[in-house]
Amino acid sequence: ERKKGTTMTIIVGGGVEEEGEEDDFVPTVSLTLYETDFDQFVNKLGEAYEKYGFVILENHGVAQTDIERAFRLSKSFFEDLSQEEKEKYHLPGKGGARGFTAFGRETAKGATKSDLKEFWHQGRDLPTKGHKFEKFMPPNVEVNEIEGFTESAKHIFYSLDELGNRVLQALAVYLKQDRHFFDDKVDEGNSILRIIHYPPIAEESAGHVRAGAHEDINLITLLLGADEGGLQILRKDGKWLDVNPAPGCVTCNIGDMLQRLTNHVLPSTTHRVVNPPKERAHIPRFSMPYFLHPNPDYVIDTLESCVSEDRPNRYPEPISSDDYLQERLKEIKLK
Repeated sequence: ERKKGTTMTIIVGGGVEEEGEEDDFVPTVSLTLYETDFDQFVNKLGEAYEKYGFVILENHGVAQTDIERAFRLSKSFFEDLSQEEKEKYHLPGKGGARGFTAFGRETAKGATKSDLKEFWHQGRDLPTKGHKFEKFMPPNVEVNEIEGFTESAKHIFYSLDELGNRVLQALAVYLKQDRHFFDDKVDEGNSILRIIHYPPIAEESAGHVRAGAHEDINLITLLLGADEGGLQILRKDGKWLDVNPAPGCVTCNIGDMLQRLTNHVLPSTTHRVVNPPKERAHIPRFSMPYFLHPNPDYVIDTLESCVSEDRPNRYPEPISSDDYLQERLKEIKLK
């Protein structure tokens, strides 16, 4: 257990190490509080998010056996299929919304070199043909070669969707809204499960990183896995802080849409995935972030409870969540 006052290594811009206070780490909050002491759950989450924009969730209810199965099947997809087999699941003109996106395609906002990753996108299945959101949410793609891959991805998608809804209920109360404020705004959200493969680092990859410094577009992100480390968040003092959750935990962070809705009461923190040291460069990394989005027609209009004389409204012009999403997809070169 960490004790206040001891030190830990913090990475300063440029990779210089210096000693910082050991009590400066992303807090862990147990989902058991959701059932046993909701008010405490609300306060612990809200305080962690206001300070870091990130929190680690334990006892979250997503079965470890399901998580391990999903990673095992994902590893088979990325490592056992040929590039040609994977490419047939790429859907041109869809902005990577479903199916496969190849290595080196995505670039962090403002970056000049692409990220060192390839990924798969699983989205929400709409309940009926001709649904009003069909133009925003294309059908999912089924993988034929890896038995159980599609079913497993779908199960993880809905498990993290349910978990995300519990987090949003707590945040609604923290923001002085009704507990169920978000329920009808995300029930048909354009959310995405991204299954990421960061291959071993090749020598010719100089100047590229696994995931450049960025903020997430959506409301909240729930991240599973990352058996190889590398996730770092940018502290308010400009230093990078390692995020190393215990095995089986979910890392959950605020995205830009929620930052905008709350007038920066809840900050969307810059984060990155740095390359491993040379002796571990040959080891691939897998992770599964779930990007929880609002319904495509939801209009992001700053909450009145987040505006005051000391905190004037930064965003007087509302914007629909889909318009905001499309702007950002262009910035990261997925459109």
